[in-house]
Amino acid sequence: MKRHFRDIVPFDQDSADRAIEEGHGLHPLDEYLKPGRIPHIWCPGCGLGVVLTTYIEAIRRKGIPVDKCVVVSGIGCTGRVAGYLDMDTYHTTHGRAIPFATGLALVRPDLHVTVFSGDGDLFAIGGNHLIHGARRNINLNVICVNNFNYGMTGGQAGPTTPVDARTSTTPMGNAEPGFNLPHLAHASGAVYVARWTTFHPRQLVHSITETFDKKGFTFIEVIAPCPTGYGRPNKLGSGLEEMRYYKEMSEVRNGADPSKAEIRLKGKILCGTFINVERPDFLETYNNLVIAKAQGRDKGKAA
Repeated sequence: MKRHFRDIVPFDQDSADRAIEEGHGLHPLDEYLKPGRIPHIWCPGCGLGVVLTTYIEAIRRKGIPVDKCVVVSGIGCTGRVAGYLDMDTYHTTHGRAIPFATGLALVRPDLHVTVFSGDGDLFAIGGNHLIHGARRNINLNVICVNNFNYGMTGGQAGPTTPVDARTSTTPMGNAEPGFNLPHLAHASGAVYVARWTTFHPRQLVHSITETFDKKGFTFIEVIAPCPTGYGRPNKLGSGLEEMRYYKEMSEVRNGADPSKAEIRLKGKILCGTFINVERPDFLETYNNLVIAKAQGRDKGKAA
């Protein structure tokens, strides 16, 4: 009979907490993870564990205190990230991660606010909020994990599902073109736009660390395997086989035109940092225009 790890080494919460407090944690990332939440609930081969680790590693490299980091997520497999991080996190309603994060970023500009959610949450029900968050240039870092389907609710087609891809709602192939996420984010006004796959963790860590230094709306798309919901019907194989596919089919071209980054079923994946520009963020613009004019008007009345 197959035995689970916890049948071999029983998990004791008090011992785990004591080990962490004494500096002898059970894992190098214990400082950033809520005790007792591992093993995670994600499917075997899912890429979300890789993306979560790269975010934590970026925080470590930058030396940012945990109490200066906030993660906001919506609903879906990626939204579960908020539940594993031992920091201020908000697991919000479906598609509403960016409005919640916008309020945080405006009230507490001293914090690093990251929106961590999936392609369905951010670009379907939440698409309007993402467009206007980028247009306003709110000081937010958005990490979108794209697995091309609604993995949590049954593997349905979503806004990024490529044409001809099979899902539970497109068993004969998808007839709708998927969004080119870097192109959409750039066209909406994001000052930093990048795309990597879970085969590129070092590049992804570097990109996330770069966004911590940016003022304004940044967007990183991470292509990740979903062997259960998307890989199986499209005969992409296991999570490991999808990683081999990323290795063979990814083309890194920093500075490439995001409009050329469309993804086709089993086609090449254009990766890299596409956009890295400067423009005033929303708070700077608001203070320089609205507040400055209001103060000038008040001075004129007083005179």
